[in-house]
Amino acid sequence: MTEKRTFADVLWRAVLYGWALSILFPLVWVIYESLKTNPEFFQNIWALPSRIQWQNYANAWNEYGFGRALLNTLYYVGGSLIVSLFFTTINAYALTRMQFKGRNLIWSLIMLSLFLPGVNALVPQYVVMRELGLTNSLTGLIILSSLGESVFYLMLLGGFMKSLPKDLEESATMDGASLFQIFWRVIVPLSTPGIVTVAIFKFMGYYNNFMGPFIYLSDPDKYPIAVQMYQANKLMEFSADWVTLFAGVTIAMIPSIIIFVLFQRLIMEGATMGAVKG
Repeated sequence: MTEKRTFADVLWRAVLYGWALSILFPLVWVIYESLKTNPEFFQNIWALPSRIQWQNYANAWNEYGFGRALLNTLYYVGGSLIVSLFFTTINAYALTRMQFKGRNLIWSLIMLSLFLPGVNALVPQYVVMRELGLTNSLTGLIILSSLGESVFYLMLLGGFMKSLPKDLEESATMDGASLFQIFWRVIVPLSTPGIVTVAIFKFMGYYNNFMGPFIYLSDPDKYPIAVQMYQANKLMEFSADWVTLFAGVTIAMIPSIIIFVLFQRLIMEGATMGAVKG
C-alpha cells in the first residue's frame, strides 16, 4: 500500500531539492568555466565553450603548483590521519571501557574545551612549535594535528564503544589476554564502523584545513592544497587567469568528492550509531 503524500510533504521535498541544487550549482559552474578560455569567460559566463580547454588543468597542475600541493596534502593528511586516529581510538577506549580514579574529572575537562574557542590556543601553540623547531615543517604540522584531540570524535567513537558488551573483555581476560590485546584484537575490530566514520570526518577536516598550514608554513613548496588555492587566488590580482584557477579548484575538489561518494553510507550510519547507542 502506497503512502499518501500530503501537501506539506511535497512542499518539504521541493525545499530540499532546491537546497540541494543551490549547493551543487556553484560546483558545476566552476567545472563548466574551467573548460573555457579567458576571453570566453569574460565575454559571456553562460555561453558554451567553442572548444574544451583541457590545457587549463595542465597549467593548474604545473604552473600554479596544484600538483605539488596535492602531494604535500597526501603526506600531511595521511600522516595526521594515521597517528591521530590511533590516539582517538585508544583515548575513547580508555575513557569509556576502563574504570580508574579521575576518569569523570578528565571527561569534564575534555567537555569544558567545547566552550573554549580554538583561536585562543593559536599563540601558545605557535610559541611551543617555534621553540621545538617544528614550524615550516609538514612533519611538525602532523604532530600538532595528531596531538590536538577533538571532543566530537571522542564522543562519537566513545558512544559506539560504550555499546559493546562487557562480556567480550571478561572472556578475553579469562583467556589470558593483556589489556592492549583486548583493545587491539577485540575492541578495535568490533568498533570498525565507528572508526571508519571518524577517519572520514578527520580526512575532511585535515584536507580542508587552512588556518594551521597558513600560520605554520612559510615555504610555498610545502603548502597543502587549501593554502595553495589561497595563493593562486592572490595571483589573480595580477594575471586574471580565472579559468586556470577554476581548473585548480576542480582538482582540489576531486579527492573530497570521491571520499564522500564512496563512504557516504558509512558516514551516515556511523554518526547515527554513535548518537543512538551512546
